[in-house]
Amino acid sequence: MINRRRFLSVSSLAGLFPALSFNSVSAHQNNAPSGIPLVISTWNQPKANAAAQAALNGGGSALDAVEAGVRVPEADPNDMSVGYGGRPDRDGRVTLDACIMDEKGNAGSVVFLEHIMHPISVARAVMEKTPHVMLAGEGALSFALSQGFRKENLLTKAAEKEWREWLKTAKYKPIANIERHDTIGMLAIDEKGHISGACTTSGLAYKMDGRVGDSPIIGAGLFVDNEIGGACATGLGELVMRTCGSFLVVELMRQGRTPQQACEEAVMRIVKKQDYKDIQVGFLAVNKQGETGAFSIQKGFNYTLTQHKQTSVTDAQSYLK
Repeated sequence: MINRRRFLSVSSLAGLFPALSFNSVSAHQNNAPSGIPLVISTWNQPKANAAAQAALNGGGSALDAVEAGVRVPEADPNDMSVGYGGRPDRDGRVTLDACIMDEKGNAGSVVFLEHIMHPISVARAVMEKTPHVMLAGEGALSFALSQGFRKENLLTKAAEKEWREWLKTAKYKPIANIERHDTIGMLAIDEKGHISGACTTSGLAYKMDGRVGDSPIIGAGLFVDNEIGGACATGLGELVMRTCGSFLVVELMRQGRTPQQACEEAVMRIVKKQDYKDIQVGFLAVNKQGETGAFSIQKGFNYTLTQHKQTSVTDAQSYLK
């Protein structure tokens, strides 16, 4: 219930200063957080964070920042878990998934996209230029080409060599923390306090043809609510999807949990019901005040935070010590 005295006080201020909005009054009363702008991403990604921070400089938007940030590993052939150079599926096809979400609740996603180096930018185009949230497969490719994206071969010689070695045994088993474990998720808060997020991946190496994980699924691999905060996930997507992991983290923050507490509870929802001993899942979260949290099942998950003009890579706390 709104405190009547506080409501009248704010209303009086609004009358004296008509150009001052209710939100800006509230922000002033709450001593607008000093921890913004900020960028946080899964795994060791200082170059991605630097690109995102550059987009934020001079008042740039969080949406531009997260797109610019995750485009860095998408274009890096040495990052064999995202975009160009990503490990293929068991048939030798590099298929990419990505999603993006802005402060207004708009979202765009592509799944099972081939031949396009920057699926995150296609996802943004889906969000901004179509009435849909998600496009898949040939439809996503056709749309990308219609928007001027260039078709190219994403299977590098290094990735192809590994795949051919794998074919000799063709044993499939996800390995915790391998090559940053298939995803970069990124969250940013700009100078206006707006939150956006992005997530992009080439998926699990040597997956079944057609497999899609949590990364392009709004509410699983990524979720943003500009009133509360944002969250993203990494690791074995099947486990994240079963708990609507990122949505869960944000809703827990809505209920009063800190970002850290919310990430820990989301992991506990998984370990209570799933066989987790050889599986990794990690969550990142940020709230409207610029506070952050990170937690994973296994040791080995780290994240990159750019805040107060400083960038650090930190090992997240984990359920298994």
